[in-house]
Amino acid sequence: MSAAPRSIGAARLLEGSNSMHFRRLNEVDVAGKRVFIRADLNVPQDDALRITDDTRIRASLPAIEHCLDAGAAVMVTSHLGRPKEGVVRAEDSLAPVAARIGQLLGREVRLVGNWVDGGFEVRAGEVVLLENCRCNVGEKSDDPGLARRMAALCDVYVNDAFGTAHRAEATTHALALAAPIACAGPLMAAELDALGRALNSPRRPLVAIVGGSKVSTKLSILQALAAKVDQLIVGGGIANTFLLAAGLPIGRSLAEREMVEQARAVLDAMSARGAAVPIPVDVVCAKEFSASAQAVTKPVEQVSDDDLVLDIGPRTAGVLAGLLKQAGTIVWNGPVGVFEFDAFSHGTRVVADAIAQSDAYSIAGGGDTVAAISRFGVADRIDYISTGGGAFLEFLEGRTLPAVEALQQRA
Repeated sequence: MSAAPRSIGAARLLEGSNSMHFRRLNEVDVAGKRVFIRADLNVPQDDALRITDDTRIRASLPAIEHCLDAGAAVMVTSHLGRPKEGVVRAEDSLAPVAARIGQLLGREVRLVGNWVDGGFEVRAGEVVLLENCRCNVGEKSDDPGLARRMAALCDVYVNDAFGTAHRAEATTHALALAAPIACAGPLMAAELDALGRALNSPRRPLVAIVGGSKVSTKLSILQALAAKVDQLIVGGGIANTFLLAAGLPIGRSLAEREMVEQARAVLDAMSARGAAVPIPVDVVCAKEFSASAQAVTKPVEQVSDDDLVLDIGPRTAGVLAGLLKQAGTIVWNGPVGVFEFDAFSHGTRVVADAIAQSDAYSIAGGGDTVAAISRFGVADRIDYISTGGGAFLEFLEGRTLPAVEALQQRA
């Protein structure tokens, strides 16, 4: 995780009629109160159910510690995996998470099962973990009846799970509407601050990088960004589809030929605004998709019928680095090549380094993006790294996030 984003003011994020107002945890007196925190503790585990990455747990600690320091009785819950409602299997249990939180806090953290109707005690200054909320019948369907039962457990509800903000579920949406007081935790607030600053009141030029395998999965994001960014850099399979739209060869490369017209429409929309989608001038190719494949750099016009385009070339990388150096704001979602293979990692490395060295305000999100940031050692030079995957993408797309909308209604 990177440091917290630079301050952009109190609760105002979006411009004009789209101003986003919500209550923040640090604005609520929780002393002696029963506080229910919806966190995102959906951590990866190995076959023995050992936690392999506790980043999300660590990111959730500030809200918990704030409430404990204030003398609140703290209840925390989260989803984990994809459980079946009404059943708690061993692989669904938050028991390993409770143990890890306890280690990090230096205190015992009890795991409470069958908690929806109460029947358990939480003392002031104590924290308990409530078993996997997605095991409760009605959680996924955003059942208001379930939410009312949960609301009876608390005086204050805190949503600190930005990663689930795009889902309308009982603990993320209906509970926020039913609880006596509803507010955003520090992680949720920081995410919204950072995204709001990057997309809704950016310092220009605004440059967006969107990578990934398919245009179809990110078409609406590309269309939304095409209406507001100054430069739209595309990478991976998405870039190959844009190469086709520009009339350039891609050989056997991953692409969506049925999406060429949509890609061309994005190019036209950007051009009409005087903005641009930089098209690669050189690429790194191979004859097979493997870590041991021989990499060959060539001008994009010379891509052969049996080539796979797996990275941008050094000239293109240099052009993109120059654009990023001049940027005022950078939003990054997705690598520009198959960075997992050393021979095809140069383009993404150059982009990562350019973002890190830029004076622009930078925000990055998405699993592959975070992996690239970690690999190239630039995490401490990205202004904000989002913890949300789907929520980050839907915010980029301009969609209303149900959990955020609920907090706005309660403000």
